[in-house]
Amino acid sequence: MTRSQKPSTLTHMRLATLCLLALSLLPANARAQVPVFQTAPVDSSVKFYVKASVALVGNFDKWDARLTFASREVTSGVLDIKIQAATVSTGSGIKDKKLKGKDFFDVDQNPLITFHSTKVVQTGPETLDVIGDFTIRGVSKPETLKMTISGKGTGKGTIKGTMAFDRKDYGINGSIPFVKIADRVEVNVDLKVNQTSGPRLTYQQ
Repeated sequence: MTRSQKPSTLTHMRLATLCLLALSLLPANARAQVPVFQTAPVDSSVKFYVKASVALVGNFDKWDARLTFASREVTSGVLDIKIQAATVSTGSGIKDKKLKGKDFFDVDQNPLITFHSTKVVQTGPETLDVIGDFTIRGVSKPETLKMTISGKGTGKGTIKGTMAFDRKDYGINGSIPFVKIADRVEVNVDLKVNQTSGPRLTYQQ
């Protein structure tokens, strides 16, 4: 200790250091105030349906869905879905091969089918319109997932969504021999989610 450093001065320095350490922890604490969710892929699914002369129904074996929030408001949510197009499964090897080809998903050139939400609108006590950019075959267009929530306020539950689009808008002009296929494609998302940290979401009444 120098002559100019009195015990009270060192005490003040220690207190200042502690305050700085406390302030450095604030960003982590702030993040803790945001609801954090995880999806359970084993219990979730992404399926599609196309009206056809022979049933054309399938799902994808590999995909990832992430739901993040900027605040406690449910409308601050962002949904990101990334689907491995080559994992399409209809129960028919012939159909799967056609869907992976250039006239449909073109999986060699466009391995991912994605949806990134840009806006969430609460349309009812348990319903949301999730508006976002849907990309397939490298073509992106705005689409809307009509979603229904169950388990609201419990920290876990199910989010079910339906989106319909015209396949020809995305350059999907292929056909399957002896099968008449409609242009309208319906996508069904069924996500089981669990809250891992943060406060409960708030909804508009």
